[in-house]
Amino acid sequence: MSDTTANKAIRSIAIVGGGTAGWMAASLLAQTLRGTDCAITLVESPDIGTVGVGEATIPPIFDFLKLIEVDLDAFIPATQATFKLGIKFNNWRAIGEAYWHPFGTFGVSIDRRPFHHVFHKARAQRLDPTVPRFSLAAALGEAGRLAHPDSRAPGPLAGLRQALHFDAALVARFLRDHAERRGVKRLEREVAEVTLRDDGFIDALVLKGGGEVRADLYIDCSGFRGLLIEQALGAGYEDWTRWLPCDRALAAPTAHVGPPAPYTQATAQSAGWRWKIPLQHRVGNGSVYCSAFLDDGAAQDELLTAIGSPLAQPRKLSFTAGRRKVMWSRNCVALGLASGFLEPLESTSLHLVCSGLYKLLDHFPDRDFAPSNIAAYNRALADEYETYRDFILLHYCVTDRDDTPFWRERAAAPLPDRLAERIELYRACGRVDAKPGELFTDLSWFYIFEGMGVRPRAYDPLVEASNFDQVRAILPDLTARIDAVVAQSPTHEAALAAIVRRSAA
Repeated sequence: MSDTTANKAIRSIAIVGGGTAGWMAASLLAQTLRGTDCAITLVESPDIGTVGVGEATIPPIFDFLKLIEVDLDAFIPATQATFKLGIKFNNWRAIGEAYWHPFGTFGVSIDRRPFHHVFHKARAQRLDPTVPRFSLAAALGEAGRLAHPDSRAPGPLAGLRQALHFDAALVARFLRDHAERRGVKRLEREVAEVTLRDDGFIDALVLKGGGEVRADLYIDCSGFRGLLIEQALGAGYEDWTRWLPCDRALAAPTAHVGPPAPYTQATAQSAGWRWKIPLQHRVGNGSVYCSAFLDDGAAQDELLTAIGSPLAQPRKLSFTAGRRKVMWSRNCVALGLASGFLEPLESTSLHLVCSGLYKLLDHFPDRDFAPSNIAAYNRALADEYETYRDFILLHYCVTDRDDTPFWRERAAAPLPDRLAERIELYRACGRVDAKPGELFTDLSWFYIFEGMGVRPRAYDPLVEASNFDQVRAILPDLTARIDAVVAQSPTHEAALAAIVRRSAA
């Protein structure tokens, strides 16, 4: 590093807002910058609660926890976490039907062709294949059992992946302690005003009751308010209501009835959908709905009819699907709800926090804040948000449901061009135009297409190069291997109890 570069290095970072996003940012930045003299301060108001709707995660959460050196045996009991093998979707294609978006591998590659292409031919041959017969995660989920990935084991365990459900408030508390042990300074204060320099950059955070915080780089984790990115810097918001019209959510916990399932459930309702997320100490429930088709009172009645008596009164949230027009403006980067909101149908909320942080590290600035560097960051995040938007929209737009005005409107609504092209490609030949590095691979898209009943007109012609008599002969062996793992795996409840005992010891 040259003397000039060193002299321009970021020396201080101020994070506004605690909650999961704020403390994830503090933990990762403290870990990454531990060899520097950069000071990190997090300002959180004691009067502003956190929004606890992002309780389900996807497999990269383990990469994040490993990166910040969290001990899972301590984390899982402290956050009342359970394991997640995928998402089970109920009533999306039609009432009474269900399908899986499981984690991990699916079948095996045959003559270098992904197994879902072989799956298409197997259906054409009237073999009646189903996803849980060739997905270990889905098979374990159906059985209420849990196995852990093992790269050294032959067979389906090597390709298994899993994620976590957890209590968002407990995660924020755990990560707060974690970050403070690594030198992050916490101020329990409220930001009363944000002052700007002559060039439009943030100059200082003026605190209620006196005092101020100055930093080189500011991270906005203030939630929907966007205290820095929007209220101070006026980044603007790109409204995606025309594609994702759901604009309300209700959240309410219930007691367990039976053991916790190792998966998330997303059940389509009259004007949106309902989630069910099992934790160790309770069940997280909630609904996402469109206020143009269902008023708040009817939405609460629908939720309570489905879940029974809650442990607390349902809490209502209002939102607008979309994202900031820029998520990095001048010397401020927005994360979490401050950067945008997509309904948590595929549990992407916390992953977008991680992704924003990783991209910040990839584009980490000096005090010159090069505009080209900021623009590259914004392009990457905008593309990621739009890809996730399209993936969520896919669950709605190919439905066969026509039982309510909401579902009829969703099936007929116009689509973003890129999504329309993906759907037509899949209908034509069962292929998905997933780009390298995208979170949702061609296999994830396949699961939704398959579950929603979208059948390609033709399958991959290269599958014909394989001897299908031999392929047909190995299919029972694939399912038998999955059955064997399921049979010898403990229940999800027993696996959790073993971790809690180990942690206590």
